[in-house]
Amino acid sequence: MPTSDNKTPNKILLVEDEFNIAKLFIYNLTKAGFECEHANNGREGLDKATKSKPDLIISDVMMPEMDGYEFRKHLLENPELKAVPFVFLTAKGAEEDILQGYDLEIEDYIIKTSSPKVVIAKVSAILKSLERERVKVVDEVQKAADTMGAKVVPDEAPQFEGFSVKHWHLPFKNVPGGDFIDYLKINDDNLAIVFGDVMGKRWGAWYFAVAYAGYVRSATRFVLEGATEFKPSEILQRVNESVFKDERIAEVFITLSIIILNKKNKTAKYSGAGDLPIVYKSKDVELITSQGLLLGFSQSGEYEDHQLQLNSGDEIFLVTDGITEARNKNGDLYGHERLLEFVKKLNPSEDSLEQMKKEINEYTDGEMEDDVSVIAIKVL
Repeated sequence: MPTSDNKTPNKILLVEDEFNIAKLFIYNLTKAGFECEHANNGREGLDKATKSKPDLIISDVMMPEMDGYEFRKHLLENPELKAVPFVFLTAKGAEEDILQGYDLEIEDYIIKTSSPKVVIAKVSAILKSLERERVKVVDEVQKAADTMGAKVVPDEAPQFEGFSVKHWHLPFKNVPGGDFIDYLKINDDNLAIVFGDVMGKRWGAWYFAVAYAGYVRSATRFVLEGATEFKPSEILQRVNESVFKDERIAEVFITLSIIILNKKNKTAKYSGAGDLPIVYKSKDVELITSQGLLLGFSQSGEYEDHQLQLNSGDEIFLVTDGITEARNKNGDLYGHERLLEFVKKLNPSEDSLEQMKKEINEYTDGEMEDDVSVIAIKVL
């Protein structure tokens, strides 16, 4: 059975308005071992592609409401969907039509009158080629990580008196990815926790994550030298200034959160760049967001500090969008609202992080679409 990871069938989205042709293709693709979803036009296809993230899209050219060309243009405007391999299904064989398709960065054409064997052979060849490319890139990234001896996520969190700090990190398809976690012990009373997510670079995100982790470490040390009060917002601003001046990574988007725990005063100070809010559980559960800008967008990131006065039993969770944007088999996002409801119902007598792992794995049936990272902090 054709698979992308030797566990589940490749998902194919077929966008075709003619019922009999769609029925024929779905039958043959399903018989060959593919998981097939159908949309009647480009508008419906765009909605289904956004929800299900298929491994391959096969689309008719001539369709009502939104034709194949317009559908493809919309996909190219979406950073996540742009990378999904795309094949045009058409009755046309004219050279100008074929060239117009290749101008839209498609993989291939399939003529509607092709035999089922030819269709299956083409689809299989495209997916096998992409899998070989993925394996090659994975191998290169793994070798680079081994050679550099660089880690963007430590094996475990440090011990910090008065707190339990743990993390869970699951890289997408087991490739070092764009999430990074760091812990910096400022002094006996203060621990800085750094949590970031490099976006939009697929398999190459790891290289940028290493660079950003270096920025954060150096900026943190710079800010902390001689400081009497430790502010996450000042660390973020220093990192932001460095990124803003560096043209090499000007187009790389990153969210970054910093929490400084103080065991003497039992406080947590939080500041964030971009949309990585924290979940705080005390008597109630709340989502604490920061209005700080994504790193490098402006010389002044407008970062601000949020201070929490903590009590025994309080918990703080930091999650990347690999959690909130995880989907079930119906394509429904997990979302912040469901996360808050889950945290409210946590069993205090059991490990919260283990409960969260179980929750996400059950919701997604173990099929993640991005790096998944969580930091769980509990006041003892």
